[in-house]
Amino acid sequence: MTERRTRRGRRRPLVLVGLAVALTACEGRGALPGRPSLENEVTDPRKVVSFDTLYGANCAGCHGARGQGGAAIGLASPGYLAIVSDAVVRQVIADGRPRTAMPAFAQSAGGMLTDAQVDALVAGIRAWAPAGLRPDPQAPPYQAPTAGDPRRGAQVFRDQCGSCHGADGRGGQSAGSIVDGSFLDLVSDQSLRTTIIAGRPDLGSPSWRGMGGTPMSAEDVSDTVAWLAAQRERFPGQPYPSAPADGRRQ
Repeated sequence: MTERRTRRGRRRPLVLVGLAVALTACEGRGALPGRPSLENEVTDPRKVVSFDTLYGANCAGCHGARGQGGAAIGLASPGYLAIVSDAVVRQVIADGRPRTAMPAFAQSAGGMLTDAQVDALVAGIRAWAPAGLRPDPQAPPYQAPTAGDPRRGAQVFRDQCGSCHGADGRGGQSAGSIVDGSFLDLVSDQSLRTTIIAGRPDLGSPSWRGMGGTPMSAEDVSDTVAWLAAQRERFPGQPYPSAPADGRRQ
């Protein structure tokens, strides 16, 4: 019994020495068991400044994989890039559009992106502009210089938009309603103005140059936006717009 214990005691140092040699060899090759390699390290998301990565994760769902448009206007549209400045693009990305589907992405406004990441998005979007793109001096300005006249805007809408959206804006043969209460509650006046000026090529909607080559003036655009804004419902999406005096729903 004593001899057996003595043999075990002699083997233990040999095993420990062998293990130490093996670990030293692995350490020399940088391959300790379970040790993560550089490829397995997770990049701090705050340090990602790749435009493709940032755009794909934050913008593509609404604006299209390559800025061609989708639920929202195409950011790669020459018509859009010709009327917006980098400062405007940055402000919209950073602060979003209140009371619309456009959220704020900058950390300073409650989002997740750093200033460097917002700058990377602005630079990448601007890089989509065709070489030599210049604003048309005849184009209506991005922001409305004055408030529009909704009464005049009703006629402008019929002339410029009625062939597709219907004279009353409730839909025509080639386009749906543009005065739907839920839709108007999700878009700002500026968004309506931007779409009218830049158009939606992805949806076949013309720019400010109008249908049949009849351009819209700055006044035409402002008046049309004013008329559309006047169509907003007080309680958008309300399923029961009216009820009888006894309180029973119709």
